[in-house]
Amino acid sequence: MNALKQAYRNRHPYMFIAPAVILLTVFSVIPIFIAFVISFTDLDLRGLANWSNISFIGLENYTNLFLDNVFIKSIFNTFFYVIFGVPLVIVVSLSIALLLNYGKSFVYRLFRGVYYMPSITNIIAVAVIWSYLYNSEYGLLNYILSLLDVNKIPWLEEPTIAKISLIVLAVWKGVGINMLIFLAALQGIPKAYYEAAEIDGATRWQQLRQITIPLLRYATFFVTVTTLIGWLQFFEEPFVMTEGGPLNGTISMALFIYQSGFQYSDFGYASAGSFVLFIIIICVTLLQFKLRKSDTEY
Repeated sequence: MNALKQAYRNRHPYMFIAPAVILLTVFSVIPIFIAFVISFTDLDLRGLANWSNISFIGLENYTNLFLDNVFIKSIFNTFFYVIFGVPLVIVVSLSIALLLNYGKSFVYRLFRGVYYMPSITNIIAVAVIWSYLYNSEYGLLNYILSLLDVNKIPWLEEPTIAKISLIVLAVWKGVGINMLIFLAALQGIPKAYYEAAEIDGATRWQQLRQITIPLLRYATFFVTVTTLIGWLQFFEEPFVMTEGGPLNGTISMALFIYQSGFQYSDFGYASAGSFVLFIIIICVTLLQFKLRKSDTEY
């Protein structure tokens, strides 16, 4: 009885978090559990129409996934995107943030908005514009190359070049939000550190290496984790620009899952693929936390 009274008196924090917990449970936890169950079945459109058509098939979906050359290729492509895209986003975002942090004029404030705009631009509009840029016959990029007597490049028609083309687009679109995070972290560094370093005769490069970079460790870790998770779920760019082609050369795991579930109506197979991706994301995230160096106070 006393425990109930104590819980009633302390109800206010739970009342504040209850809406978020309910939404998270209804739209995230329960669907994840349902998808996990579905991954052990042969659910398709017939099963949706009549549940009696659903059969439990155990680990067959998972076994078939790793015998599926398209799925294996989607894993390779996804890690290709991650290995090249994530470092590019981090380096470019940090470089832009450093440049903008040094300037105080109106022009620098204007460019903060310019660099952020791609992040809030609709991916469909972005894809249409970049499709014209990448067009092999009439695209602006190949037109510029023709002026330099360089042969046309099949930006979206050769698997490796197409992957690189999508990475360039995704980096351009993803730099803005990370740039703002780095910029906020840079402006939070006390100026006294730089003043003391200047008195000691430290150069700009030494200040960057010994003060700025170490004090950005929290922002860098956050950006790395969120960017890595986002790129493991790489979907919009190949879906809109190439539909996974040519020859499945740009298909990602997320796009493979979408095609299996919503184009081929093999929901059990798609659910199994989604859990493989889920496990990869969890493992990579935990590995990042494990490899993170112990915090050092400055």
